[in-house]
Amino acid sequence: MNLHRRWSRSRACATALLAWTVAACGEDAAPAGGAGSGGGNGASAGEKDHHGTGVVTALGEQTVAGMNVRASRDGAGALGVEAPIDVWVNGGTAGLAAARFWIGTEDAKGSVKAKAVIEADKWHTHAEVPNPLPSGSRLWVELETAAGAKHLIGFDLKN
Repeated sequence: MNLHRRWSRSRACATALLAWTVAACGEDAAPAGGAGSGGGNGASAGEKDHHGTGVVTALGEQTVAGMNVRASRDGAGALGVEAPIDVWVNGGTAGLAAARFWIGTEDAKGSVKAKAVIEADKWHTHAEVPNPLPSGSRLWVELETAAGAKHLIGFDLKN
């Protein structure tokens, strides 16, 4: 088999695997309490996640700049791995230009900021859990409005 044919076959397999991974992540297991775009949405403790990493841990609800924000993470929060994160904002995702999440300290030193994408009515990404995890680490959610204003909220990891 010539090199071009091998490369094409490998590329096709890699593309199919990537498409399957993205599609699997996009499967929205609607959290208990409703998944509407209004307030009151979010995960309930003990709910099964859609990533196969364990249960969903509700991290709480806070208000910033008139937005009610609720967060959850999937899995056990093991160090050095990615944690699937979901964030719901009252009123849905309209009016927000971007959402970034990271686990660690507020200044993000030693952490990797992950830009979230919209899945149904929530923001979703996989945030890297630092190893070692700095003392006082939290899930940090930075919401950027269409006007460019940035609002930061920290959620307890509930490990």
